[in-house]
Amino acid sequence: MRRAVASRVHAVLAAVAAAAAVGTAAVALPMTQASAAADGATGYASSNGGTTGGAGGQTVRATTGTAIHAALCGRASSSTPITIEVEGTINHGNTAKVSGGSCNTAAGVIELKQISNVTIIGVGGGAVFDQLGIHIREASNIIIRNVTIRNVKKSGSPTSNGGDAIGMESGVRNVWVDHATLEASGGESEGFDGLFDMKDDTQYVTLSYSILRNSGRGGLIGSSESDLSNGYVTFHHNLYENIDSRTPLLRGGVSHIYNNSYVSLHESGINSRAGARAKVENNYFKDSKDVLGTFYTSEAGYWQVAGNIFDNVTWSAPGSENNPAGPNPQSNTSVSVPYSYTLDGASCVPAVVRQTAGANKGLQVSNGSCTPQTPTPTVTPTVTPTVTPTVTPTVTPTPGGTNLSIGAGSDGSSKADGTSYGNVRDGNLSTYWSPSGSTGDISIKWGSATTVSRVVIREAAGAEGRIGAWQLLNAGNGAVLKSGSGAGTITFTPASLSKITFRITGSSAAPRIAEFETYAG
Repeated sequence: MRRAVASRVHAVLAAVAAAAAVGTAAVALPMTQASAAADGATGYASSNGGTTGGAGGQTVRATTGTAIHAALCGRASSSTPITIEVEGTINHGNTAKVSGGSCNTAAGVIELKQISNVTIIGVGGGAVFDQLGIHIREASNIIIRNVTIRNVKKSGSPTSNGGDAIGMESGVRNVWVDHATLEASGGESEGFDGLFDMKDDTQYVTLSYSILRNSGRGGLIGSSESDLSNGYVTFHHNLYENIDSRTPLLRGGVSHIYNNSYVSLHESGINSRAGARAKVENNYFKDSKDVLGTFYTSEAGYWQVAGNIFDNVTWSAPGSENNPAGPNPQSNTSVSVPYSYTLDGASCVPAVVRQTAGANKGLQVSNGSCTPQTPTPTVTPTVTPTVTPTVTPTVTPTPGGTNLSIGAGSDGSSKADGTSYGNVRDGNLSTYWSPSGSTGDISIKWGSATTVSRVVIREAAGAEGRIGAWQLLNAGNGAVLKSGSGAGTITFTPASLSKITFRITGSSAAPRIAEFETYAG
């Protein structure tokens, strides 16, 4: 997967609106938005009888994957409603198979197989599924909210779920995935596959207010040109960032794609093929290539377009297996949807999506007027009164330039369990990298020489003051750019770098770096 991202890419992460803080007074939502939330889902997941997950059933707490499986297996039947509140890091070390008459689980994956009426929701300090995917098979009425799923691999070690963050197959109906963060650290050559895949008769699905990033493949509907039994999928208010292709890939079926923000799609974006029909409206595409069309096949797909903004988008010439919709996209089909919805203006989509999409954002939504709002339990029944969604602080770029780490690569000398090198460049202060000991290296790297003169090191909440002595190195030649102690802003003589390393040589406790920001000025 290509890692070079032009400096023109804007990575401005808007601060979460103060009105969204937990505990504020109830906010009046537009009627269509409020009624959809009350029914438990938006988009196509609200059709076909609706998606309510575990509403009306028992609520349990789980801090391991094994506990999630145990909760499923402890029900009276495979359809008994249940809400599972998840907190902490779920990984291979704490996810085992559990047996029972109401479940069909497996080790090394969260298995939602041959079951129905389940909600999985992150609570408290957040739920992170680390290198562990969620597999939905022969299941219905499933809700997944407020979770982070990262670095799921199909090759290398450990592997899970065929490399998909969330995968659905074999007669799946009515799934709502909302306020999730799905991310990888590379493409297929690095062992990763899709972030959000649907195949083999999967229908009535909505992906909303979620982040999909740093992956070769965003996701697909249909595993091949002959797998045309899927469809009725809505994608709205999602952020797709630093992805090669498949945002998503559509094979057959009907999709509604609105109010999404797309940044740095390197090869192609919405790939409608094999008779697929997509309603694509009021999305914002920026610094990307071939964001809509039929690609890599002669089997045509179709689209209805309205209100989209194409900002610095490049288009390939048409060919026998490529039919880009641009440079002046026009509709070649008409798609009607069975539900009501409210559109944000495309010009404000990047800002409102940055404020609302992803895990740990307080479950904020747009009111249809480009203003984030926080639903209350009265309009989101699957969130019980005991759930206290937290508002994750977002990184406000230091004045004077774009954070060059967003969209770059990263590596290091070691990483503690449950942490990732990619966490230092995801714009999220609730995730972090920590070395396996008290010292270690963390690096940001680019595909071509990049001028840097300022670095900001941000420690994770609760770990402030741990970093002692450090060196900042030009990793290309080993030159020391600066040395000192403690986190914060580091300025130095501008240097042209392909990789910069922050080397911690002393600490009072295991250091935790939430963000390693880099700036040209």
